[in-house]
Amino acid sequence: MLAEHKLKALSELTNGLSKEELIWVNGYFSGLVAENSLQVPDALSSKVNKKLTIAYGTETGNSKKLAVEFAARAKKNGVQAKLVSLDQYRFNDLTKEEYFVTVISTQGEGEPPVGAQKFYDHLHNNGFKVPSMKYAVLALGDTSYPMFCKTGEDVDTQLEKLGAKRFYPLQKCDLDYEAEAGQWFSDLLVHFNTDNKEQTSAPLIFPAPGIKKPAGKKVYTGRVISNINLNAQGSSKTTFHIELQAEGVDYSPGDSIGIIPQNDPLVVAEILSLAQLEGTEVVRFKNEELTLAVLLTEKINIRFLLEKFVFQYAELTGCPLRGRSDLVTLMRNTPIKENEKFISFLLSLHTIAPRIYNIASSIAAHGEEVHIIALKDVFESGNVKQIGQCSAYLEEQQEGDEISFFIQPNKRFRLPEPNKDIIMIGPGTGIAPFRSFVAERDVTGAGGRNWLFFGEEKFTTDFYYQTEWQNLFGTGVLTNISLSFTKDGPTATKFSDKILEQSKGLFEWIDTGAFVYLCGEKEPMGKEVEAALIKVIEDEAGLSSTAAVEYFEKLKQEGRFVKDVY
Repeated sequence: MLAEHKLKALSELTNGLSKEELIWVNGYFSGLVAENSLQVPDALSSKVNKKLTIAYGTETGNSKKLAVEFAARAKKNGVQAKLVSLDQYRFNDLTKEEYFVTVISTQGEGEPPVGAQKFYDHLHNNGFKVPSMKYAVLALGDTSYPMFCKTGEDVDTQLEKLGAKRFYPLQKCDLDYEAEAGQWFSDLLVHFNTDNKEQTSAPLIFPAPGIKKPAGKKVYTGRVISNINLNAQGSSKTTFHIELQAEGVDYSPGDSIGIIPQNDPLVVAEILSLAQLEGTEVVRFKNEELTLAVLLTEKINIRFLLEKFVFQYAELTGCPLRGRSDLVTLMRNTPIKENEKFISFLLSLHTIAPRIYNIASSIAAHGEEVHIIALKDVFESGNVKQIGQCSAYLEEQQEGDEISFFIQPNKRFRLPEPNKDIIMIGPGTGIAPFRSFVAERDVTGAGGRNWLFFGEEKFTTDFYYQTEWQNLFGTGVLTNISLSFTKDGPTATKFSDKILEQSKGLFEWIDTGAFVYLCGEKEPMGKEVEAALIKVIEDEAGLSSTAAVEYFEKLKQEGRFVKDVY
C-alpha cells in the first residue's frame, strides 16, 4: 500500500491520461520492476490460458528475427507462446490452433519465401476449415515492388475464407520495419489479453525508457570512387558499374544493397517556385522536423504518384485528373494556391522507396567497398519517355559524391563450403552476385569448381567484365564459362538454350553435388531457365517428366538450387 502523499502524487500524474498513455506508464513501471529484479506478485502475473503460436516465413531472416523477438516478449507477459518456422510447420496443427500469428515476407513478384511455399499452397489448395482459430498477420515487403506484401495479404484473406477469425488487423511493413512492427505487436498483446476472457488483469511489459531497443538498419555513407558504363557504343542499354568506398561496411557475398534515391534538385526548385514557397519552411514528417526543401528532396516520392494521390490533388484544385502523374506536371497545369493545403498534401505522400541491388563485390577481395551494377531503366508513360528514379539518380553521381545506403542480408543466397562445386546462372545484371562469389572464392583459395553462365544481347557491346572473366578462366578460378548473346547471328535466341546445349556436363556437375544459383529477371528468363534445368535432368537421368520435377524439387529442399529473381 502506498503512503497517502505518494498515492496523491500518482493520482495527479495519471489523471486525464489517455488509454495509450496509461499503457505506456504501465510498461514503464513494469520495466522498472524488471530492472530491479523484483518479482511480480502472483495476483498480477497470472498466466494466459490461451496458447499463441507465432509462425514465420522468411527469405532473408527478417521475419524470423521479428518472430523470435515477439515470442520472447509474449512469454515475458505470461503468454504461452510457441515459435515455429513455416517450413517445419505441421499442417495437421492448423485445426488445433487457438491464436495464430504469422510473420511472413513477400519475394519478387508477390511470391512467398521458399521455406513458406508449401504452407502457402496448403492454405490455398486443400479446402479444409479452421473455425476455432483466431489469427493475425504481419506482412513484410518492399514498396519498390508492385506486389508489396502480397503474400501476407493472401495468407490473411485465405485464413478468413477457411473460417478463421481475424483477432487483430493485418499490418504491412516496408524495409524499415522495426518500429512499426514492434508497435503492432505491442498493441496486439493488449488486444490478446482483452480478447482472452480467462485472463486475469496482468501488466504488460514493454521496454521502459532508458532500456535500449533493438537498432534498425545501419545506414552507411559511401563515397563514389568509380561510375562507368559497362556497355560499349552501339548497345541498346546503359548499365552502370558503381564503386562505393564505405568505412566499416559489413556484408557477405550474396547480400544486397538498399539505396534511397533523392529527387532532382531542379525539379524540387520548380515545385517550390510554382507553390511560391521558399523551401525553408519547417514541417513535421514522421516525427521529424525538417525544411520543405529537405522533405521534397530526400523524403517523399514526387514522381509517378499513385492514382489515389492524383485524385486527392484533383479534389483540392477542382480540376478533373486521372491516371498517374508527376507532382511537378500536376502543378504546372494547376497549382494548389493555398500553402496550408499544399503542405498538407505533401505530408500525405509516400516516402521514397529504397531500390535494392545485388552486391557485385567481396570484402575479402575489395576491402571496404561495395560494387553494384545498375541498368538504366527507360520506359514510356503517357507516350513520354521516362527514366527510373534511382537509375537517373545513380547516373548523375560522380567521383567524390556521397550516397547513403544499407545492407540487406540474404542468408539463403550464400556460398556453400569451399570444396563444393557451384553453377552460377546470371544473364544481364544477374551476374552481380556471381562476381562477388568468384572474387571471394579466388582470394580465399576455395577448392570447389566454378561454372558461370552469362548472357546478354551482343558480345561486342554487352559482355560485362569481359577481361575479368577471361583472366579468371585463364588462371583456373573459373572452370567453365558458357556465354549466350541473344542478338548475335541472323535470328534471336533464348538464354535458356545455352543450358540445354550444355546438358550432359551440367547434369554431371549437379548429380555429383554441385550447387546451382540463378539470378536475374523472373519473367521470362527465370522460368525458362528452370524449365531447361528440369529438361536436362529428364534427358540425362532418363527420368519421366514427373520424376524430373521431383528431382528438381529435392534440389531446392536441400538448398542446392537457390534463386534471386526480380
